[in-house]
Amino acid sequence: MLVIVAPGQGAQVPGLLSPWLELPGVSAQIDAWSETAGLDLVRYGTTADAEEIRDTAVAQPLLVSAGLVAASAVLGPVSSPSPALPAERSLVDAVAGHSVGEFTAAAIAGVLSPKEALALVAERGRGMADAAARTETGMTAVLGGDREQVLQALSDAGLTPANDNGSGQIVAAGTTEQLAAFAENPPARARLRPLPVAGAFHTEHMAPAVERVREASATLSPSDPTVRLLSNADGAVVDGGAEYLERLVSQISSPVRWDACTRTLADLGVTALIELAPAGTLTGLAKRALRGVELLAVKTPDDLDRAGALVKEHAGSPAATDQEG
Repeated sequence: MLVIVAPGQGAQVPGLLSPWLELPGVSAQIDAWSETAGLDLVRYGTTADAEEIRDTAVAQPLLVSAGLVAASAVLGPVSSPSPALPAERSLVDAVAGHSVGEFTAAAIAGVLSPKEALALVAERGRGMADAAARTETGMTAVLGGDREQVLQALSDAGLTPANDNGSGQIVAAGTTEQLAAFAENPPARARLRPLPVAGAFHTEHMAPAVERVREASATLSPSDPTVRLLSNADGAVVDGGAEYLERLVSQISSPVRWDACTRTLADLGVTALIELAPAGTLTGLAKRALRGVELLAVKTPDDLDRAGALVKEHAGSPAATDQEG
């Protein structure tokens, strides 16, 4: 059983699109998506430095465009929503995205077209950047420690567990003052790592962005997913396109439960996981949470042969059929 996963913000690195632009048709596709997003994605994905692509309004469309390019290279063209998937895509058993990666997943599953996903995620990025500018906020990864003690310490500090990633990693989010106080008295046996993000994503501080993106999404007519599509809200497999779109919107100010997504994948019987570019974060988490599962981080086109082999070996496996219903 094969799952395709797409990483979230923080995974971006300078030059992440450079190797992909060498593939036929990719440059023209990125140019088209640049027009849709109102950004020069080619420049941001090739020559821009780390600080430029840290900008939320830039990072989010850039990540989704990279993920969709990689998805097309692995699975065949990701086009407009349609139940008529290319043969390779019809064999994919599940799709999930982490935070903004859910927009990549929505396009792969046919809920939104790539153009719709890029347009909406561009509005999300702008809305979240504007919300982050209202108050000085941030995020800090809490690594290790006792889970219940970590959650209690966050609550005591007035912080939100904005990302519960499992594998001993919870991301705290709140004001810079709250994070500074938390850093002075961290939970026992826990290490703290401030994250290079512009605000407290997936918290109440993002409420202004929710309404902005909800208004933009009102013009869309989402299709129902053509493959199992997991939600960050609770790890559930969502069958309806309208429900998934609403979850995309509300997730902006709600915690990401990647730990719940991981449990769902384990329950479904996943045997292989492919992480789309810019890959590495989610496969790293899966090494601890999904032991025995074959993992592949698709970072460049050099990884496509191995990805193709995993698709042939694991997609559409009997394990997937046995788990239906």
